[in-house]
Amino acid sequence: MEPRTVLVAMSGGVDSSVAAALLVEKGHRVIGVTMKTFCYSENTSPGKTCCGLDGIIDARQVADRLGIPHYVFDVEREFTRDVIDDFVAEYASGRTPNPCVRCNGNTKFRDLLKRGRMLGCDAIATGHYARMGLDERGSAVLIRGRDHNKDQAYFLWALPPEMLPQLMFPLGELTKPEVRQRARELGLVTAEKPESMEICFVPTGNYVDVLEQRLGAEHPALLPGVLVTRDGEPVGEHDGYARYTVGQRKGLGGGHGQRLYVIGSRPATREVVVGTLDQLHRSEFSIGELNWLATPPQAGDQIAVQIRHRAPAVGAQVLEVNAEGIQLVLDTSQRAVTPGQSAVVFKGEMVLGGGRIAS
Repeated sequence: MEPRTVLVAMSGGVDSSVAAALLVEKGHRVIGVTMKTFCYSENTSPGKTCCGLDGIIDARQVADRLGIPHYVFDVEREFTRDVIDDFVAEYASGRTPNPCVRCNGNTKFRDLLKRGRMLGCDAIATGHYARMGLDERGSAVLIRGRDHNKDQAYFLWALPPEMLPQLMFPLGELTKPEVRQRARELGLVTAEKPESMEICFVPTGNYVDVLEQRLGAEHPALLPGVLVTRDGEPVGEHDGYARYTVGQRKGLGGGHGQRLYVIGSRPATREVVVGTLDQLHRSEFSIGELNWLATPPQAGDQIAVQIRHRAPAVGAQVLEVNAEGIQLVLDTSQRAVTPGQSAVVFKGEMVLGGGRIAS
């Protein structure tokens, strides 16, 4: 590959650090950037997140080690609008969002592309475990990472498709242990840094804290209501439907005579719907807010779909394609198909696109 001028998103973690290092090794001109996504003063423990102040410091130390320039981009306004506001609105509507998907599709990559052009870059790179390839027509396509235990293509379905020819994922052929070993060999300060599992703007680990702060404790989504069966029979009480997600058992009380799980909510009546394990499984659902990165499937096509991170992609048939989205029937029913979560559509290892689970 001819040397390129590459803008690398550096969060201050080991993955993005090694991604930048590998590009330097290959002879590319590399510029490192870290995105400031929210106001750290409003968070009690920003050091626990991937985007805290310590991340900026670590990213700069790595950039210095590699001999590359490093910049900090302030995208707090865009991040609040596109990610945090959407996160709160989805929970208030009884749905469960994927903020990392939203960030990638609406804020992170779009801003990287814009800033990269200003800095004279012709490629954008991140530390995601994914790969780029070419289809039979020679067009750029997104492919799952080689290590399916770490694969992060699930989080990238919402990328602007016009960006694909400019994307680089240097870690796509590596495993996490291999990445850490490279970081040790290079003497990077992030080599042993723990992996961040929290949502960056939820440093406490409890998303309800953000809802209470932004909605207020008296918002209907956080007020007590009734637990009901699918037929509407009351079986208990809850302390706010936004505190419950599909598949949850905790917080439903006892004395029901059988194990119950959250299978949905009804925001209009502030009801949380519960049912048995059998009722939690679904074999048919629809996907809306679609974004296609390759040729979309048609009715009757056999594809694979992934409905949550770290879940395997399962076979499905496309029943219908319309202006609102697509309707799928799964080869094998799946537990907790959750409205608001991402559903990513694959053809083999290639990501065709994805959307949000609608119903």
